[in-house]
Amino acid sequence: MSARTVLITGGAGGIGHFLAEAFQSAGDRVVLIDLPGEKLDAAGAALGAAVVGVDLTDPQAVTGAVADVVAAHGPIDVLVNNAGILHLHGDVLSLPVADYDTTIRVNILGTFAMTQAVAKHMVEAGTRGAIVNISSIGGRQPTPGMGAYETSKAAVDAQTRWAAIELAAHGIRVNAVAPGPVDTPMMKMGMPEGSPMREAWISRIPLKQMADPVQVAAAAVFLASDGAADITGVSLPVDGGQLLA
Repeated sequence: MSARTVLITGGAGGIGHFLAEAFQSAGDRVVLIDLPGEKLDAAGAALGAAVVGVDLTDPQAVTGAVADVVAAHGPIDVLVNNAGILHLHGDVLSLPVADYDTTIRVNILGTFAMTQAVAKHMVEAGTRGAIVNISSIGGRQPTPGMGAYETSKAAVDAQTRWAAIELAAHGIRVNAVAPGPVDTPMMKMGMPEGSPMREAWISRIPLKQMADPVQVAAAAVFLASDGAADITGVSLPVDGGQLLA
């Protein structure tokens, strides 16, 4: 099978790195999208991947970025909507509306803008492509203080089903990977082994381990592969059984 062109948003972040490595290992050509700057450039250099800097909350910029990718690398075969923000926390009585709005704009509208732009391209090119959204089990299981993020991920799951039912006629599959807390290098720094916060999270997980970013990436590669040719509209938990608890 010839190399596919795989577009990964949030490519400068921790999970983006693991996603890029996993698709490259599968023989694919990876293009990273993120906010322009040194972090994105460094990620591209480290992975040997092309980069495109764009603000996903700007629909016109997103459309232009997709056109640039197609012009430089040919038809897009796979889109991985990985970009998202998690850091704006607060309970329902105190979370600033502006923080909620920012979370919605990045996590929901950014995902939709990319999905729409790439899906239009796939339909025009006749590409029977795959779209994989990185969601979260938080969309189904609440954690106090994380409501804005979790609301956004519930919406990403709904977008996944919406796009899947409408794009199926074009042979485009749309699925999601829904991790629990992912044990990225940044997570390890913020929650080191043996810390009370880490132990509190792990106590909620039947398998007693945080999600391995390698396994999250492997799930995305699978959902984008021919091995998942009859799977669409699914949000696959990678959570050590946390949703069972």
